[in-house]
Amino acid sequence: MGRITEDLIRRNAEHNDCVIFSLEELSLHQQEIERLEHIDQWCRDLKILYLQNNLIGKIENVSKLKKLEYLNLALNNIEKIENLEGCEQLTKLDLTVNFIGELSSVETLKHNIHLKELFLMGNPCADFDGYRQFVVATLQQLRWLDGKEIERSERIQALQNYPVVEQEVREQEKAYCLQRAKDKDEAQRKLQEEYENEEKKKRSNPGFDGRWYTDIDATLPSSLKSKDHLQGPEIQEEEHSKEKLGGSDDDLEFWNKPSLFTPESRLETLRHMEKQRKKQEKLSEKKNVKPPRPLITEDGRALNVNEPKLDFSLKDDEKRNQIILDLAVYRYMDTSLIDVNVQPTYVRVTVRGKPFQLVLPAEVKPDSSSAQRSQTTGHLVICMPKVEEVITVGRRTFKSVKTTLDSSREEANQRSKKTEKLEVDPSKHSFPDVTNIVQEKKRTPRRLESEPKIIPSEEDPDFEDNPEVPPLI
Repeated sequence: MGRITEDLIRRNAEHNDCVIFSLEELSLHQQEIERLEHIDQWCRDLKILYLQNNLIGKIENVSKLKKLEYLNLALNNIEKIENLEGCEQLTKLDLTVNFIGELSSVETLKHNIHLKELFLMGNPCADFDGYRQFVVATLQQLRWLDGKEIERSERIQALQNYPVVEQEVREQEKAYCLQRAKDKDEAQRKLQEEYENEEKKKRSNPGFDGRWYTDIDATLPSSLKSKDHLQGPEIQEEEHSKEKLGGSDDDLEFWNKPSLFTPESRLETLRHMEKQRKKQEKLSEKKNVKPPRPLITEDGRALNVNEPKLDFSLKDDEKRNQIILDLAVYRYMDTSLIDVNVQPTYVRVTVRGKPFQLVLPAEVKPDSSSAQRSQTTGHLVICMPKVEEVITVGRRTFKSVKTTLDSSREEANQRSKKTEKLEVDPSKHSFPDVTNIVQEKKRTPRRLESEPKIIPSEEDPDFEDNPEVPPLI
């Protein structure tokens, strides 16, 4: 059964950024809550509170909600209106389809002077003679009752007939309370009988320890062991079918059994449904247990597996001598859910517990491999450098891969081995004349310096030497 916890309130306070102390509206419907608690301490600013379709049996722990305007407690197990005097701003109260038989308990709502709407339809008290007149005369601040507007003439008439109506209501209420006490005793007796029957079943069918089977198997010959082992799955299937049939029979018997509509019957129905749900979960767990998918065969050969069903591409980068795997991992998935395992002949990526395995076309170096994830696309890129040894089917061959760096090193080594010698003319051993090293150049005036004459080449076919034309200065 559900309880009101801080975590439950925070999960239903997303519209307020999960802040509960300033929460003004809270919806806790269909949570199988049996008791009202903690709300008046944690959420004192509440204005709207939805608690319909639960198992609440008593109105309590809401008196400190001074700002509460609307309280919905429909479809619960409430039998009496109480503890609402502190809700000073309460304007609407919904108690549809509960078990309120004490109609006189509406008198506690006289202190809620702002109460305008009240819903009591579907309660045992709504079947009393003079029900509406009694409520209209008792709560003079009401404007609507069970969705119908209260007219002025109706209130005047109800006030005039109030003494007679009140006496009738008290008598009917007393008869209902006596019948309700009998129903409670009968429900308690049935519950006790069911409990005793379950205890008898447990005693008549004691459980067996697993060791008992192992001791018997140890005494059986090997031939019988193998037969029993083969028949094991069939026996398990028969047991599952028997459990399913037994569970369905019990379920039909429960739903066909006549019962009164009481708070106890609602609780019994909910417990039965919860028990059936647990049985179904156990059966489904037994059936859905799948053996782990084989990734490597018995002879040690790796298999190609794509259980997460992801798109991928495998490229052979010959320039950098490496293999690149691009795996289209989900874009918004957390990286902590990905596990990468690179082996010399295959690569395995586990995505949320589902394996992706791919056999590589060449042997790689696992220690030098790297894995990176794109921040834009979410793809996982795994770079795996090749080794010099290339694996082929049947035999191994060795392939020497020379990079540009290795070739440059070899050329440098060859140059260092060759010794270069300078040639000197043996006839010239005299020392140079120091005085003639620097010779002063005779400077002439710039105007008197003769400009270099441009002599056209006679080889030019268009050249004509005209003596009358003076030379260019």
